[in-house]
Amino acid sequence: MHYFKKFHVEPGSKVDLSTIDASFKDHHESHQHALPEIETYRQKLADLQYLMYAENKRSLLICLQGRDAAGKDGTIKHVLGAMNPQGCTVTGFKVPTKEEAAHDFLWRYHRTTPEKGQVAIFNRSHYEDVLVVRVHNLVPQQVWEQRYAHINHFEQQLADSGTHILKFYLHIDPEEQLARFKQRIDDPARHWKISDNDYAERPLWDEYTTAFEAALSQCSTPHAPWFIIPSNHKWFRNLAISRIVTETLEALNMKFPEPTVDINEIKQKYHQIVEKEHEESAPQ
Repeated sequence: MHYFKKFHVEPGSKVDLSTIDASFKDHHESHQHALPEIETYRQKLADLQYLMYAENKRSLLICLQGRDAAGKDGTIKHVLGAMNPQGCTVTGFKVPTKEEAAHDFLWRYHRTTPEKGQVAIFNRSHYEDVLVVRVHNLVPQQVWEQRYAHINHFEQQLADSGTHILKFYLHIDPEEQLARFKQRIDDPARHWKISDNDYAERPLWDEYTTAFEAALSQCSTPHAPWFIIPSNHKWFRNLAISRIVTETLEALNMKFPEPTVDINEIKQKYHQIVEKEHEESAPQ
């Protein structure tokens, strides 16, 4: 559980993002140096997700949060893309629709939580309702302050029902964000990612820092831990998250279910069919 502990937000601790190096890359010198380890964990993820799907007793919810250009889409593509799409769902949460806004703030999230055997990925999540809502004063303070407790209760309910929850904050610094914005401007294939909102939100960096720190501090629990992932190096982000997900799933000691048929009987029938077809196809 090395990486689990390294980036884990201890329940009850007070987070100060200014003390965390967004360019941290552990002992690895480069992407090339880390590539074998990245591929090892991607394969492990594929195997463990297959085992969870077969066992069909529990589920996994992965929440990705971060600033604009922090790498949520890239994480899904490069790390979680190792999993079989049949066992995964990805939901991106934007501005609530009219229907969603007419319900309690958790309604739209609860509808997309994973069923047993499944992995669900939230690209942004229920934490938007204590982040952007707080920074832009979309609801009164007394409303968003209550939401930390509501979120903790929501996650406890999911955990009690067999859903394992992992939450990742992708930590980049202002310089890296600006460099990624420039990549979007310079690369025509990334122009579709550009929005006025990216630059409109940047002057609110400190306000978002305060909001993220509060959410990370108040809502990291034993059943739904937060992890702060240094993400200036995309390859290291991918390695760290894949290791933490792998370590978590391995600790569950999942088992393949017992067969529902008599395997020896099936083998006998199979061999009988093969022998019969071989005799029928043999030259006369």
